Amino acid sequence: MPREAPYLAVADALRERVLAGEWGIGERLPSRVRLAEEYGVGRNVTQRAVDHLISDGLLEGRAGSGTYVRVPRERLRMVRSRYRERRGGSPYGADGRERGRAGSWDWHSQARVPAPEAIAERLAIGPGDLCVTTHYEFLADGHPVQLSESWEPMAITAGTPVVLPEEGPLAGRGVVERMRSIGVDVETVVEVPRPARAGQERANLLGIGVGDLVLEIERTIYDIDGRPVETADLVIPDARREVVYEFKVDKP
Repeated sequence: MPREAPYLAVADALRERVLAGEWGIGERLPSRVRLAEEYGVGRNVTQRAVDHLISDGLLEGRAGSGTYVRVPRERLRMVRSRYRERRGGSPYGADGRERGRAGSWDWHSQARVPAPEAIAERLAIGPGDLCVTTHYEFLADGHPVQLSESWEPMAITAGTPVVLPEEGPLAGRGVVERMRSIGVDVETVVEVPRPARAGQERANLLGIGVGDLVLEIERTIYDIDGRPVETADLVIPDARREVVYEFKVDKP
């Protein structure tokens, strides 16, 4: 049997001590130098062991302060369901209400933005064609739980009351209802989920650690003619939310 890497052995030992309650939630661990002396290993080994436990969500590092036992965070359920959105309103808001949480979002829209090549391909338009792009920060009890960047072709919504997703008579009502109001019937939603690690910018926006696990979802919404009417990139921190896909079964 291959010998376990020294940093993993130290990480396992530290995990056992944390779970046994030697250091309580929110309490600071000894310095890496002291831990290295205690386990008879190099400082780089304890550094890797602590980083491993930070990535696992057991510990958190605070710049200039040290390493602490992380306060457990409840993972809120996020249900991905076209059926829920068809019932009206934002599916995100519905999730918050069902869990008894105050769901809200901050947003910023910009019109007449040329589509980058990758976005143009997803929307089946030409690179540089004008779009409305909206950046969202979704909150639960005032804490960020999701980021999103949405793109809609202006060729579809220009000159209508729903050109901006969060303004006008149907502000915040979701893509399906907004498009229906201008005669565009949504039929299909395609989502591609991919696991990833948070970089510095996303970690700062979401209040998580660099390297923490996130779920990236590439979503594109199509009308009954197969035309893309919106595409978006969603970023969801694994420590804050669990993603559940809900399907409605058609009766024979």
